[in-house]
Amino acid sequence: MYKQSSIHSSAGTSHGSSRSYLVGFLLSVLLTLIPFALVMLPSLPRTITAWLVVALGVIQIVVHLKFFLHLDTAEEQRWNLIALIFSAVIILLLVGLSLWIMDSIHHNMLAH
Repeated sequence: MYKQSSIHSSAGTSHGSSRSYLVGFLLSVLLTLIPFALVMLPSLPRTITAWLVVALGVIQIVVHLKFFLHLDTAEEQRWNLIALIFSAVIILLLVGLSLWIMDSIHHNMLAH
């Protein structure tokens, strides 16, 4: 019989089983094929399609974090989670503020 065992790191955290990786892989493929089909076979308005693609992309990020990076709210993962959140905030600030600056420059160029 096939035995499902978890691999543990030196910190004692689980690195998942083969079944966990297979579930993550299948979810990732599904979350890639759905937006691809939405775009290649347009049946919804463009704005709804765009928001669905973004939403499914965010869900896929969560799937990757859980099933492949094994990031969760366990005590051993607390610093990794804090580092991830900090990095995401910095990236959002950089991208958001850059877009804001470019939009401001665009409006100022049109005013003159």
